[in-house]
Amino acid sequence: MIMSAATITSRSVRGLDAILAPGSALEQVLTGFEFVEGPAWHPRKKILVFSDIIGNTMYCWHEDGDLAEFRKPSHMANGNAWDREGRLLSCEHATSRVSRTDQDGNYEVLVSHYEGSELNSPNDIVVKRDGSIYFTDPNSGRTEKYGVARYPELDFQGVFRFDPETSELTLLASDFAKPNGLCFSLDESLLFINDTDRQHIRVFDVLDDGRIANDRLWAETSGDAPGVADGMKVDSAGNLYSCGSGGIHVFDVNGARKGVIETPEVAANFTWGGNDLTDMYITATHSVYRLKMKVPGNV
Repeated sequence: MIMSAATITSRSVRGLDAILAPGSALEQVLTGFEFVEGPAWHPRKKILVFSDIIGNTMYCWHEDGDLAEFRKPSHMANGNAWDREGRLLSCEHATSRVSRTDQDGNYEVLVSHYEGSELNSPNDIVVKRDGSIYFTDPNSGRTEKYGVARYPELDFQGVFRFDPETSELTLLASDFAKPNGLCFSLDESLLFINDTDRQHIRVFDVLDDGRIANDRLWAETSGDAPGVADGMKVDSAGNLYSCGSGGIHVFDVNGARKGVIETPEVAANFTWGGNDLTDMYITATHSVYRLKMKVPGNV
């Protein structure tokens, strides 16, 4: 049963005093879901949209506590992001599509195939300031638990760029074991992409035409605790956060790990919200948690 919650957990956030608000602790604000992912905060509407993949539902939560269904069925949607016009982009596991929903609720499919073959299962998604869309396409949604069991039509798990103006879909990388989270540096000169199976983060230079080059290993998210490389974002100071073993790993601009925000459930993704983007919202297995930050986020 989905319910509001106000559980405060004392999970460790050692080594992160510079970015956390004094006395900050994890607050469980919602719970009772099957597997939550893809949180996306709308700064103007003050709402958090997120996915329950296994529950096949997308939800909309207002910071005053109201929770409503955004879409059901959601086609087992995973990652979500707002574009520059305030339209919601969603990665759909069950249909292998990237869709877009405008502010009037009109739904359309942006992309579903690459060179005649169906995509695997779009997973996470980001929008560059020029409006171009970048997304990862692992095969996670072609399994029975997190999607619809079916054989892949592509022989790789790739990272793509989609131009909504021309509808051109460009394959950027095809050598990942399982690409998952991705995000740009603050100036968008770099694209970070993590790999669930290899538990690491790679970084690429972003070229003038939107393609990527000069691949190198940037950081590791491995450890002994449950959790894998998953959702990933950069805050307003350039620190990079990535889900990984034990919770959310925080790195400085040079890839040195500052610490880990430990979570009581396995963290899959997160975003920042509130009036000043200092509320971190974490989707972790069955629950949504909130953590007060000192350094604002970047959405």
